[in-house]
Amino acid sequence: MEKIKFIVPETQEETEFFCLEQTRINNQNYLLVTEDEEGDSEAYILKETSSKEEETVYEMVEEDAELEAIGKVFAELIDDVDLEY
Repeated sequence: MEKIKFIVPETQEETEFFCLEQTRINNQNYLLVTEDEEGDSEAYILKETSSKEEETVYEMVEEDAELEAIGKVFAELIDDVDLEY
């Protein structure tokens, strides 16, 4: 499972997430990530907000309608994951 680094803009704190799945919808890239590789844990949906040569910027999806719609897509892509919104 691929691991990505995420920097919180407000604190510049670095966090690592495991990428469970990725998809592209309406020319927008989304990642389904979690902090723990195994077991039950919180999962987050990130969307790409900009991309430069060496750095891609993602932000957490927080809008309920977008979160539910993208969550349904990820639920179809991953059979053994139970997503709650």
